[in-house]
Amino acid sequence: MEPNALVAVHGIGNLQRGCTPEQAAAVLAADWQTRLADGYRAAGLGAEPVPALTVAYYAHLLTAADLEAQGPGDEDPERLSEPEAELCAAWLRALGAPEGTDAQGRATMPFRQALHWLSARHGVAAELLGRVGVALAREVSVYLTHPPRRRAARDRVAETIRRVRPRVVLAHSLGSVVTYEALHAHPDLEVPLLITLGSPLGLSGGLFEALDPAPRQGRGSRPPGVGRWVNLADRGDLVAVPRRLGDRFPVDEHDETSIGRLDFHTLGSYLASGRTVTALRG
Repeated sequence: MEPNALVAVHGIGNLQRGCTPEQAAAVLAADWQTRLADGYRAAGLGAEPVPALTVAYYAHLLTAADLEAQGPGDEDPERLSEPEAELCAAWLRALGAPEGTDAQGRATMPFRQALHWLSARHGVAAELLGRVGVALAREVSVYLTHPPRRRAARDRVAETIRRVRPRVVLAHSLGSVVTYEALHAHPDLEVPLLITLGSPLGLSGGLFEALDPAPRQGRGSRPPGVGRWVNLADRGDLVAVPRRLGDRFPVDEHDETSIGRLDFHTLGSYLASGRTVTALRG
């Protein structure tokens, strides 16, 4: 194990078209290595060497051509499949969007209306919210509803962790879900420090309930090889809902950070935060 080795597990929206998985991992690692250096400077540690970062890349497994052929590849929220729409509705509810109901108790507030309500409340453009919601719903839905791809994604993450043997794993967005399941599925893997960033692990209404292993009495379990678990979420990260994972998981430390209103969820912005660097040096 390299004393400062890091593995980063990406989240939604990171498909690198025209690249092999190895090339895609290298492209993302080069970008995020630079952002991590920004984080070291933000933490007042610019003189320290920045640890090498390896990316566990699995996006190609959730966006293969045969899956794209099953439905539209555009960003129109009105064209989501039923499972995708249910996940999107759960996300909107978690963010506090008001709902009207019909006689059967089903939500009737149109998706676009909910986006505009959230846009006014959070000061984020409705178009950006729509793109985030669609990307989240599509990639999470594929992961949860295609068992072979789900296994392949978490095996890819496990293989990277086993090869690198990092001191720290940084799991972002959907990557926190894949990592959580990968570490449970491969209990021999030892991760001294797990840092989840912008994680939707606790999202009720389709994601939290579908985790493997299944939550018990409303709580998820700690992967056996994890030494310490820190969760960080931007105050305005609209994917990290609920932000306090510690209410549903055995997290050792939870904190909020600020990475920017217009760039509220990207891994690059989390890596450029001094708070993230402070946590990984832990």
